[in-house]
Amino acid sequence: MVKRRNPASLKEALDMLASERLVPYAGGTDIMIGDPEETDFIFIGAIPEMREIRDDGSFIRIGAACTFTEVMKNPLVPKIMRAAAACIGAPAIRNLGTMGGNIANGSPKADTVSAEYACDAKLCIASARGRRVVDIDKFYKGRKQQDIAPDELIVEILLPGTGLENGYFKKVGARAALAISRVSLAGIFRMENGRIANVSAAFGAVADTVLRFKEIEAMLIGKTVSEAGKLKSSYIEAYSEAIVPIRGRVSSEYRKEVCLNLLSDFLASNGI
Repeated sequence: MVKRRNPASLKEALDMLASERLVPYAGGTDIMIGDPEETDFIFIGAIPEMREIRDDGSFIRIGAACTFTEVMKNPLVPKIMRAAAACIGAPAIRNLGTMGGNIANGSPKADTVSAEYACDAKLCIASARGRRVVDIDKFYKGRKQQDIAPDELIVEILLPGTGLENGYFKKVGARAALAISRVSLAGIFRMENGRIANVSAAFGAVADTVLRFKEIEAMLIGKTVSEAGKLKSSYIEAYSEAIVPIRGRVSSEYRKEVCLNLLSDFLASNGI
């Protein structure tokens, strides 16, 4: 018989995970399409510590059990993350699916994850042994491979409290809505004193994990918009060489072309 644990607090949940092999879930939208017959579960969707969205002065902290709808509607959340959450599924999925679940699923097509890469998000991970904070890009080791132990939970997503005001998010799918990404691009562009301070770009649904190339981004850091415009062709060419898409429902050539088109659009939207 399948067991389901229902902890009332984070401590209770972590104590359960320390003593039993349980699969955490909150919205359950991924579990519904799987085969749970031999799996014991722990429901974390009602844990108060994982349901908050707050500004602590340094980070916007999004509880891992917050739904996409809650994220979309909360003005504390940066626009880029609200835009990514709004692209997920249909209202019924957004009302149930959670931010932590989108990460834990491990899919490179997860819309909010590419936005988290672009935002330099961090994850607060907890167990009965203690807490740790991991950069989002260090958390993913490969497709469906993550830096998390069976007794740990993703508790919060931490976004920088400043510098995310000018965000970009677009996805390309088979149709206008209810579509899994074929390619997505999340970007952050920030100017300081007339020069580019940040031009992050994260590509989803292209490889086994979200792709971000900080060494290429560095080509434009410190440049004026005019100087960046003169480097645009070589900048895009560097991405063309670095991006090696996997083949899926669409060809790798198609994926690369869309990546470069989205990148060009991202730059153009910021005057480059």
